[in-house]
Amino acid sequence: MSNPAVPPVPSRAGKSLWSDAWSKLRRNRLAMFCLTVLMLVGLGAFFTPLIPLQPSDNTLTDRDFEPPRLTNAPDDKLTLTLDEIRAANDEAAVLEQTLSTLDSSEKKERAKLKATIHDIRNRPYVDAGFTPHMGGIAKFLTRMRLRIFGDYSLPSLAGRDNLGRDVLSRIFWGARVSIIVSIVATMVSLLIGVSYGAVSGYMGGFIDAAMMRMVDVLYSVPFIFVVVFLLTLLGEEKSKKQLGEMGIDQITIFYLVVGAIYWLTMARVVRGQVLSLKKELYVEAARAQGAGEARIILRHIVPNVMSVVIVYLTLTIPRVMLFEAFLSFLGLGVESPDVSWGMMASDGLEVINPIKTYWWLVVFPSLAIGATLFALNFFGDSLRDALDPKLRDA
Repeated sequence: MSNPAVPPVPSRAGKSLWSDAWSKLRRNRLAMFCLTVLMLVGLGAFFTPLIPLQPSDNTLTDRDFEPPRLTNAPDDKLTLTLDEIRAANDEAAVLEQTLSTLDSSEKKERAKLKATIHDIRNRPYVDAGFTPHMGGIAKFLTRMRLRIFGDYSLPSLAGRDNLGRDVLSRIFWGARVSIIVSIVATMVSLLIGVSYGAVSGYMGGFIDAAMMRMVDVLYSVPFIFVVVFLLTLLGEEKSKKQLGEMGIDQITIFYLVVGAIYWLTMARVVRGQVLSLKKELYVEAARAQGAGEARIILRHIVPNVMSVVIVYLTLTIPRVMLFEAFLSFLGLGVESPDVSWGMMASDGLEVINPIKTYWWLVVFPSLAIGATLFALNFFGDSLRDALDPKLRDA
């Protein structure tokens, strides 16, 4: 795998550097259009519970493979009310009082009661067709939706799948999973790659050679086999149960494994920048004043490579997103009842046959992931060009 062509950025005032880059990006209409698309996708994913969509997991077998339409059917209403949510919370509050009376030594009883309280609080949302893994923010946005829109829901603008689930709603909910997995996995690779590359480049000599040979060895191992092996090993029932007791679910395992694989190129990019920066006068001045190696790396070198790191992040996120879609397509990534764009593409492929083609099950998820990947890749290229000192005045 070749390193991305990320240009070196001189160690000058960061504010001026980014203001020049932003001015250049604003003159690039396609880059601003891609940035707008990314902002809309991010806001849509975050505010999905607030949007009056059809419930994403509501199984209506009599509405399977329904094509897109612009009008609502008589039963296209949200079967969830604020009274049901309040009743469930009151029932859970009674059990919480019982939980407070249990001794800390009764671990099994406390764990069982906590699980029951969690199920009771989530019961109204699950019965209405929402995902069972809704967090506190998602529940708050859902309650806001009930206050604003009541039981109104948008029509099935993108049709329904083989279980009668609204495709448009699943695209929005899948965006939440795909974006979170991509960002968290990228942040994991950022943390490992920047630390590893900065230490290797600054130390130099035998330490640098040994650390980079380790990267070369890891590069020789096919990523897909490593990820499949780790996900299969950690997805085994016994391992899954042990991790579940520690509060680590399948999605957490997934993006940690993916993030732990994608740090290699980041480490090489950072190392190359550190090799040129560690000889700068401000580094020598810090060393002359008695600053330690850790302080020099963290306070003087790493901040000066962050512009390159941010550029590479914009190029890594689409790679991780595509890799997540690929693994979910193979059935190794996100598991039901969660949904991602890769899983939706896999579901769409299963129902394509020569007799009948349900085109909306493939077209709409493909448009979502295609538009997002294009916007991320082009915006990353535009940001790289804007930070290129050779093109700064172009």
